[in-house]
Amino acid sequence: MKTIPRADARPSDEIFTEDCVFYEPRGVYRGRDEIDRVAGAIKATHPDFRYQPIAKPEELGNAGRVQWVSGRLGEAPAYAGTDFIIAREGRIAVVYLFLDKLP
Repeated sequence: MKTIPRADARPSDEIFTEDCVFYEPRGVYRGRDEIDRVAGAIKATHPDFRYQPIAKPEELGNAGRVQWVSGRLGEAPAYAGTDFIIAREGRIAVVYLFLDKLP
């Protein structure tokens, strides 16, 4: 059953579990508020960068992965990565971010 988002809901409220965990090379972050804070801090360092998937997202059981690049639109990508995701009850419970070599 799909829920109707609240008007004041953040995107993370809809896609992450309450106890979600984000692992990235510089640290581990727990909970939606902390993930929102870290995502905002990362975005603030390069607000004009855009993330672009470079392969179709893949799912297997309760896991998935997305390979992507990021950079300024119209320019060569500045960096690349792969997000591995574990889901629980239709929401993201864990994200593992791996930085990759540029394709």
